[in-house]
Amino acid sequence: QVQLVESGGGLVQAGGSLRLSCTASGSIFSINVMGWYRQASGTQRELVAAITRGGHTNYADSVKGRFTISRDNAKNTVYLQMNSLQLEDTAVYYCMSPKARGTWGGADDDYWGQGTQVTVSS
Repeated sequence: QVQLVESGGGLVQAGGSLRLSCTASGSIFSINVMGWYRQASGTQRELVAAITRGGHTNYADSVKGRFTISRDNAKNTVYLQMNSLQLEDTAVYYCMSPKARGTWGGADDDYWGQGTQVTVSS
């Protein structure tokens, strides 16, 4: 089993920045991909960004050039630096790690954190 604990959400004005962190514990030897999903009210959960242990990344088109995902393997921690935040970035952000190899994850039975709220105000 893997446990994921997020931190760093909050309220920020449009154009501002936030950094999210997620630390994994438990069976961390099994972890390759770690990533961030988000879910806004009334919408489906969507991939924001993900990164492999080796540093290969995958971003949603809507956040390219504004968000940066990074990872410290020694600390079992993944970060999401969010710049130029927009109103539509408001959502609950979830840290995720897939159970299956060769996937960016997102399945209901993958490992998920409890979520952290990000609210962007005008």
